[in-house]
Amino acid sequence: MAKSSGNLGVMLERKCETEFVAKGDRLQALGDELVDHLLKTKSADVAAFMASEIAPGRSVQQHVDEANATLGERIEVRRVTVYEGGPVGIYLHKTSPDLPPQVGVLIQLTKDAVEVGRDVAQHIAAFAPQFVNRDEVPAELIENERRIAEETAREEGKPEAALSKIVEGRVTGFVKEVSLLEQAFAKDAKKTVQQILDEAQTAVKAFSRFRVGQ
Repeated sequence: MAKSSGNLGVMLERKCETEFVAKGDRLQALGDELVDHLLKTKSADVAAFMASEIAPGRSVQQHVDEANATLGERIEVRRVTVYEGGPVGIYLHKTSPDLPPQVGVLIQLTKDAVEVGRDVAQHIAAFAPQFVNRDEVPAELIENERRIAEETAREEGKPEAALSKIVEGRVTGFVKEVSLLEQAFAKDAKKTVQQILDEAQTAVKAFSRFRVGQ
């Protein structure tokens, strides 16, 4: 579930045990209540959000527990994201028309560009980048990838003299794969996401991608 208001955008993931319940009107209504409350509280921490009052004398946790008792189900709020202070874009993707969205993306831009924001959010849903750019990729992740690349190259019998170049090429490919801005854009593979954003004169400040169960 995700909603926005001005330069504020929120997204939460709720989990239930059965798909049958996921189709129910009561669960849909509960999701709307929770995301509306998140929009008001702007609480980016799940524990703090669950402890906040959704009604006088009733916490979000109590509200969810009551819904669980009514539905005979176990519903949980697993993750929340709150972006404030910049234009936001939202994309929710359904893998089945009978179920709530299974993938949600919330993206924050530096400058409003509604169409591009939605297009890039769709791209993120499809290609699942992990970071905005290569500078955000943790050094330990790169070093681990370099170690794996070297081990693989040696197992493949690559010549020692070419090993360094091969390893660095594979590491570079990995960084491009996990970095949003360097990925080929879903709607125009001849351009990178960075080029699409540059043409719209905006940039990505942050993004979150939730897939139910992951």
